[in-house]
Amino acid sequence: MTDVIATNRNTAILGMGATGLSVARFLSSIGKSFVFADSRAAPPRLQEVIQKYPDTPLVLGAFDEQLFTNLDQVIVSPGISLQEPALIAAREAGVTLIGDIELFLEHAKAPVIAITGSNGKSTVTTLLGEMATASELSVGIGGNLGTPMLDLLDDKHQLYVLELSSFQLELLNDARGAITTLLNISPDHMDRYAGLQHYHAAKHRIFRGAGKVVINREDPLTRPLLPSKTAMISFGLNQPDLGDFGLLQGPVNGYLAMGAKRLMAVKDVAIKGTHNLANALAALALGHTVELPMQVMLDTLKTYKGLPHRCENIAEINGALYIDDSKGTNVGATLAAIRGFGEAGRRNLILIAGGQSKGQDFSELQAAASDFVKHSILFGQDAAQIAETLNTVVDTRTVESLDAAVEQAHQLAAAGDIVLLSPACASFDMFGGFEERGRSFQKAVHRLGGSNEY
Repeated sequence: MTDVIATNRNTAILGMGATGLSVARFLSSIGKSFVFADSRAAPPRLQEVIQKYPDTPLVLGAFDEQLFTNLDQVIVSPGISLQEPALIAAREAGVTLIGDIELFLEHAKAPVIAITGSNGKSTVTTLLGEMATASELSVGIGGNLGTPMLDLLDDKHQLYVLELSSFQLELLNDARGAITTLLNISPDHMDRYAGLQHYHAAKHRIFRGAGKVVINREDPLTRPLLPSKTAMISFGLNQPDLGDFGLLQGPVNGYLAMGAKRLMAVKDVAIKGTHNLANALAALALGHTVELPMQVMLDTLKTYKGLPHRCENIAEINGALYIDDSKGTNVGATLAAIRGFGEAGRRNLILIAGGQSKGQDFSELQAAASDFVKHSILFGQDAAQIAETLNTVVDTRTVESLDAAVEQAHQLAAAGDIVLLSPACASFDMFGGFEERGRSFQKAVHRLGGSNEY
């Protein structure tokens, strides 16, 4: 392939996945030349790159430390670690490393709401997007979820709602007045970060240069250190102060509220589980910052039923409800699901979990499992690791496949129980992603026979 160092092109795009290709489309649209590089010898979308950018130099294979030293700027895809020796060398040589979020914020002409968190960010992003659409705004919705953010850029848009991962935030230096939120923090991607402190630091970059901030007042790890002039409102499942969002009279028979004002009954919110009440309140708080009509937002909460594989009701069989939370790929997400669907005073959950642990500590599941889980059924690469934690507090069984886990759960479930797939793990040991895992779960549930789809 072409030697980058011999070219006069001053920008490189690192990574030929969805983000890299969106960057290429954007740079092409503004007439800027670039070089493509990917550490894989044969990236899956290589032929697409060659066809669309036949005159663009390509560098494939392991990154050389001298690779980028004659370039001015490297646009790094979020899947690539900044600890790559070639990127460390590039920085030391004065090369600017940026992500697609920096390019997006530089060129977006409408207000931007940026959403991150260990869990719930996809639900809040899509829910808020629906609220904005129902408010008859032209809105671009995407980022880490769905459409890459640079593909959303359109001068006709009146608002952008972006989901951002910690990987995307690692290179964000200035949010340029965006409205930002960090929904919650729990350990995730510990195979990429040296510890929770480093992960926390990446997430908190979302607050740099923010115009307004929404925080989770029940999670102190989400609270940023910002100038007092920065506008800040909060959400939480407790009683809110004036101007903040929360619950009055609790999460069962209570009300969503802004300050002391009741907004709607909890029972009328379409997405279920206490963790989804927190997501609903976060969306209301964010929508309020851009003055979306309150009644439109509340009407949206009455109809929005959530995303596939995120606490999705699948079927009721013999009085037991089956829920697909395949997107629960870390301990924090599974903990939220257990607490969200657990019934006070009894163990009503049969938990199906397992997969690739990503270096996580599963001990945080013990207390909630002790309260709400009567059986745990584990499968996948790191099932034994999870079993070591859970078998001290709950009946725990290990099986060879997700199909076997569903069959076992069916045998154990009684009327009033919830069979909850919330793996607390990545899916790549057995599946192509959490979506495929969720579809497999749903097929297995429907094969049980006699089911009534929820």
